[in-house]
Amino acid sequence: MMDEATYNQLVAAAFKRIVAAADALDPDVLEAESTGDMVTLTATSREKCIVNTQRAVRQIWVAGRGQGIHFSYHPASGSWQDDKGKGLELFRFVADVVREISGEELAYPA
Repeated sequence: MMDEATYNQLVAAAFKRIVAAADALDPDVLEAESTGDMVTLTATSREKCIVNTQRAVRQIWVAGRGQGIHFSYHPASGSWQDDKGKGLELFRFVADVVREISGEELAYPA
């Protein structure tokens, strides 16, 4: 298991990337709120995508599309992948949820 400092750095970078992508959209369509261990993306419809840390297991959990997905960081690929082997990637999953709840596409900064 990765150490806490590394986990915190990776989570901070992931949250920053998600919020930057959401902030690029019209705030009347999607609002992003970051509160330490959680990012909440809220569409005009009031539907939400919630991204939060799970420090004890060093994961990021995402609730949206009627499901909760747990993502673990894979150093070899440098990506957050679902822990059930479904082939889901964190940023793509969040973008898919946002598209479903708002009709807009997230464009992540490089």
